[in-house]
Amino acid sequence: MKTKKVTYADIAAYTNFSKSTISRYFNNPDSLPVENQDKIAKALDALGYKENKIARILASGKTEFVGVIIPNLYMHYYSEMLNQLLSTYETYGYKFLVFAGNEQKDTERNYIEELLAYNIEGMIVLSPTIPSRELAGYGLPVVAIEREDEYICSVNTDNYMGGVQATSLLHKSGCDLFIHINAPLSEGVPAYGRIRGFLDTCEGNGLAHELITLDMGNNFQENREKLFQIIEGLERNYPEQKKGIFMSNDTHANVLLNLLIRKFGALPGTYRIVGFDNSPISEEAVIPISTVGQQIPVIAAEAMKLLSMQMEERKKRRPVPLEAPVHKIVTPVLVRRETTG
Repeated sequence: MKTKKVTYADIAAYTNFSKSTISRYFNNPDSLPVENQDKIAKALDALGYKENKIARILASGKTEFVGVIIPNLYMHYYSEMLNQLLSTYETYGYKFLVFAGNEQKDTERNYIEELLAYNIEGMIVLSPTIPSRELAGYGLPVVAIEREDEYICSVNTDNYMGGVQATSLLHKSGCDLFIHINAPLSEGVPAYGRIRGFLDTCEGNGLAHELITLDMGNNFQENREKLFQIIEGLERNYPEQKKGIFMSNDTHANVLLNLLIRKFGALPGTYRIVGFDNSPISEEAVIPISTVGQQIPVIAAEAMKLLSMQMEERKKRRPVPLEAPVHKIVTPVLVRRETTG
């Protein structure tokens, strides 16, 4: 049998409230006393009310959509972070509209305009392309993850500690030469802490080291070509030395590992590898890769918690905006696997 649709009038009759009061419950619940909210909530259960999402969006203008801008889905870190963000739906009830910007400013600006047209309530931005000052100018809650964040809220790993952890593990593995491979980063980017942690650990312990900074590209072919050239240079310059290589992420660490196995038939005793992020590829690699775990589920949960707090505040009759951006730091966890012996 077809179930009768429960209307505002039915709820009003059941609770003895007016239809305008019922409408306020759905669109501006804080305008009602708590006891009235509880009474209406119990009535909804008793009547078997099923919310009409489209009607609510039209009435309130609140879509419960969050926009997400990521650089790409090639890097395992970004795909796993997206997976963890999507899983927060069960907790917060927000849906996600996702765009991959591929580090193109004009493209990302067009994506943001598209998101605004959908009346999103907030954004989570992992892409570093658009400055935080510009993102703050859109006038809605924005949370950054692992990118420049001066003017917007953010959740980041303690990258400096991660750099120290990775380099110290290679030191304990008995390496003769320590190498960190990363992009050419400015000091205002959180990931620069990995470089600083590496350099401070090497210099503080008198370790022979080399910092290699270059743009690795955004696909496997570019990564493979550039890492192949690096391996050739290391073999030419340091053939007998035990080389400890700290990669800036697990995707590149896995490409490096595969190239070494193809060249030598196995991971040579003259190489030790540590990655960064603890995305699934680090454990699933042909030889499980030691890595600095960024606690991706924790970062995603904290980012959504911070964004939700701001979005819910904006729905109040008298919202109190943040006086300054909130920046949260998540402690990394060192994960020892087979590539460090």
